[in-house]
Amino acid sequence: MFLAYVPRRLIAPAIGLTSFLALMVVAVDLPANWEEVAFAGCWISVVAISLSVHLPNPPNGLTVLAIAANAGVWVGLVVAAAGRPLDLLFALPLMIAAIPAIYILRTPVRLGVKIMASWLAAVAILAGSLPFTPTAGYEPDHMQ
Repeated sequence: MFLAYVPRRLIAPAIGLTSFLALMVVAVDLPANWEEVAFAGCWISVVAISLSVHLPNPPNGLTVLAIAANAGVWVGLVVAAAGRPLDLLFALPLMIAAIPAIYILRTPVRLGVKIMASWLAAVAILAGSLPFTPTAGYEPDHMQ
């Protein structure tokens, strides 16, 4: 949804940079113990990018490319740590989800895009904190 808020001339370079960095990071052989770091960093990045739609001014070129680079690195790390390189074929096309959001921003229901971005941030916070929350079955409880 972030791409819906950037200047149109920066959408293609942002998608290209994200894709390029994701492919480069996947090509690097990562240690198996990086999985938790990759997922935590990815969820933190999802929260930050989702909440960036609430900024008062549209992002400038450098900010857009920095956020695109951030997204590419974390997508690449998650796929490298927990998936197969071919999983990028499924992950990267999801960036085109910004296209409907671009058109929705031109309608009276444009607030819905910000609501969805806020919802995505909330889900990312929950999903990202779950591995750090002791739950039944993973930790000894008071009955043992």
